[in-house]
Amino acid sequence: MYTIITPKKILVSLLFVCSPLLKAQDSFEQQINTLLAKMTLEEKVGQMNQYNGFYDATGPAPQGGNAAQKYEHLKKGWVGSMLNVRGVEEVRKIQELVVKESRLGIPMIFGFDVIHGYKTQSPIPLAEAASWDLEAIQKSASIAANEASAVGLNWAFAPMIDISRDARWGRVMEGAGEDPYLGAKVAEARINGFQGDDLSAPNTIAACAKHFVAYGFSEAGREYNTTDIGTNTLFNIALPPFEAAVAADVKTVMNGFNVLNGIPVTGSSYLQRDILKDKWGFEGYVISDWSSIGELVPHGHAENLKQAAEFGAKAGSDMDMESKAYITHLAENVREGKVDEGLVDDAVRRILRVKFELGLFEDPYLYCNEEREKERLFHEDHMQGALEMAKKSMVLLKNDGNLLPLKKDQKGIVVIGDLADDKNSPLGSWRLASDDNTAVSVVEGLQTYTNAFKFVQGPKVFDDDASFLQHVIINTTDSSGMEEAVAAAKMAEVVIMVVGEHGFMSGEARSRTKIDLPGLQHDLLKAVYAVNKNIIMVLMNGRPLTINWEAEYIPTILEAWQLGSQSGNAVAQVLFGDYNPSGKLPMTFPRSVGQVPIYYNHFSTGRAEKEPNVFWSHYADEENSPLYPFGFGLSYSKFRYSDFNLDSSDATQIKVSVKVTNSSTVEGEEVVQLYVNDPYASIVRPVKELKGFKKISLEGGASQTVSFTLTDRELGFYNSKHEWVVEPGKFNVMVGTNSQEGLSGSFERQ
Repeated sequence: MYTIITPKKILVSLLFVCSPLLKAQDSFEQQINTLLAKMTLEEKVGQMNQYNGFYDATGPAPQGGNAAQKYEHLKKGWVGSMLNVRGVEEVRKIQELVVKESRLGIPMIFGFDVIHGYKTQSPIPLAEAASWDLEAIQKSASIAANEASAVGLNWAFAPMIDISRDARWGRVMEGAGEDPYLGAKVAEARINGFQGDDLSAPNTIAACAKHFVAYGFSEAGREYNTTDIGTNTLFNIALPPFEAAVAADVKTVMNGFNVLNGIPVTGSSYLQRDILKDKWGFEGYVISDWSSIGELVPHGHAENLKQAAEFGAKAGSDMDMESKAYITHLAENVREGKVDEGLVDDAVRRILRVKFELGLFEDPYLYCNEEREKERLFHEDHMQGALEMAKKSMVLLKNDGNLLPLKKDQKGIVVIGDLADDKNSPLGSWRLASDDNTAVSVVEGLQTYTNAFKFVQGPKVFDDDASFLQHVIINTTDSSGMEEAVAAAKMAEVVIMVVGEHGFMSGEARSRTKIDLPGLQHDLLKAVYAVNKNIIMVLMNGRPLTINWEAEYIPTILEAWQLGSQSGNAVAQVLFGDYNPSGKLPMTFPRSVGQVPIYYNHFSTGRAEKEPNVFWSHYADEENSPLYPFGFGLSYSKFRYSDFNLDSSDATQIKVSVKVTNSSTVEGEEVVQLYVNDPYASIVRPVKELKGFKKISLEGGASQTVSFTLTDRELGFYNSKHEWVVEPGKFNVMVGTNSQEGLSGSFERQ
C-alpha cells in the first residue's frame, strides 16, 4: 500500500495540506476520485496536455512568447507530462516547479524515446527480434529502463509493435518484423522488461505500445502515409500484438499518424474506445503521437484545431502530445456541450492511475537520484548485456565453403569497407541519448583477436556529418580508394567486406524506393570478387535489403544489422567462432523491391499453381519466392529434423513433437518453428502461420525431442465481426528450421 506524501515529507502542496480525504488506506481509485472532485475543468484538461522540453530549467524562467506561456501552464498545473526533458537536475527542477507552485501539486510524468537503450545501446529492435530469444529481449529492455530511470525518466515511448511487410518503410528497424505471433511475444517481453514486477520501483518505467494501429501498412512504404487494409488483416495481423500488450498490462498506448480506411486513427473511437478500452479492457491511457491530434486538420478530418480537440477527446485520445489542441480548446468544447466532461474525467482518471502506479504521488522525485545517475550510465553490466544481445541478433545467411568461423591464427586477412571502422553508424537510428562515436567498430573488435590484418577503407560511402534530423548524403561518384582496396584484396587469403546502410538510413522518415546497397558498395564488391572470391560479407543494415548478386556470388554472408554499443566485439566473436550464430530472420528478404510487400503468411490465389501458359499469379521478370524467407538462419552447427508426430488423443488439444539432432561436432542453438495452416475456412486463411517456437541448445551429436501443444487459441481466427472463431475440419502442421523447410502432417478437428 502506498502512503500519500504529507507536508512533512517533501511537499507543502495544497493537495496534501487541504485534502484530509486522501488517506493512505484508500485505494488508488478512491484517491483518484477524491482528487478529481477537487480539480477545475482547466486542471483536468491540463493533465491531458503534454509539452516538449522548451527551456533550461536550471536557468532563469523564460520571458515572453510561447515558452513563457508554457512556463505559466506548468505553474498552474496545466501540464500533465513532458517529453525530452532528461537528466536528474532538469527533471527535479521542473517537477519541483509543478509540485510546489501549482494549486494541487500533481506530479508530472516524464517521457522519452527509449527505443533500444538510453546511453548503452542494444541492437536495433528488428535485430533483437532476429534472436527469437524472449528472455534476452526482456533483459535488454530492462537495461534500457535501468539507465533511463536513472536520469529522471519514468516513461518510454516503446515498444513499437507495428507489423510491417514492407522493407521500404524505414521504421521496420523499430519493430519485430512481419509476423503477428512473433510480434506479440516480443511485445510482451519488451513490456515486461520496461515495467518489471513493480512499476513503483525506481529502476522501472512505464511502457508505451505504439502505433495504434496499422501504421506499418503505410502505402508504398512511405512514412506518414495512408493505410487501407481490410478487416481480416486488421483483426488477424495488425491488432494481435496490441491485444497481447494489453494482456501484459502495458500502461500506455500511442496512436499513429496514419489514416486507416478513411479515418485518422487518432480520431477513431472504434479503435480507441470500442476495441482498445471496451473490448480489451485497457485501463491505461492513450497518448497521441507528436501533434497527431492537430494533424486531424491537414488530414481533412477536422475543420480546425478546436474541432480536432473535440474529435480527439471523443475518440479516446487521452493525452495530447504537443499539438496544444486540448489546452487551447478542450475546456471550451466541454462548456459548449460538444464534449461530455465525463470523457475528460475518464482520460484524467487513466493518467492519474499510471502516476499513482509509478509511485509519483508517494515521491515525485523517486527518479531523481544523482548518485544513481552517475553510477548506472554505461555500466559494465549494461555493456555486457548489450554484447550478449548483439551476438544473439546476428543471422548467418550463407557460409559456402565454411569460410566461417575463422581460425584464431588466420593470416592474410584484409578488412574493407567504409563501415568497418565506423563507430557511429552501428549505434543505429533512434538513439537520441547516446553519445556519438561510442560504438565498438568492427576493426576494433577484430583487434581483440589479432593484429594480423590490414584495413583498407575503399571508396567513401557516407558523409561524416549524418544526423538524426537530416537524410544521409551518399557518395555515388567518387571512387577514390577503389584501386587500393582491390590491390589489397588481391594479396589476401580472406577478405572481410563490411557493407550496408548508415544507421540513419532507417528509422522514422527514412523510407527508400531502392533497398539495395547504397553508393558504390556493390561496385566495390564486384571489383574485389574479380580478384579474390574468398569474401566474408558482414552486412550492417536496418531493414531487409535486395542483395541478389551478393547472395549468388559471395560465399559467406553474415547479417549483422546495427548492433549498438558493442557491435564490433559481437561481430568479431562470431567471425572467430567464439559465438555460434543462432539468429533467424524476423522479416522476409525480397529478390527485388518490385516484390514488396512480400511476406510468408500470404493467401493462396485462385491461380497460385504454375500453368503452361502465362495466366497464373507471377512476375514476368522475377521469381515469386523470396531471397531469404521468414525464419531463415544458418549456424556453424548442422541440425536434422526427424520423427515428426501428431497426437490427437486428447480432444481439447493436439500434441506435436519432433526430434532435432545436431549432426555436427559443434555445439549450437536452433530455433524450432511450428506453423499451422487451415486449408478450408469461412474466411480464407494464410498458407501458413507461425504458432509456436522454441530455442534449444544442443551439443554436437546430441538430440532432443521438442514438443508443442496446439489448442483452440492457435487454431482459431477473428472473423469480419471481430469475433474469435474456431472451425472444425482439417489442419496442416509443419515444424522446421524456417517458414519453408520442415516436416509436416495433418489432423482433423471435430
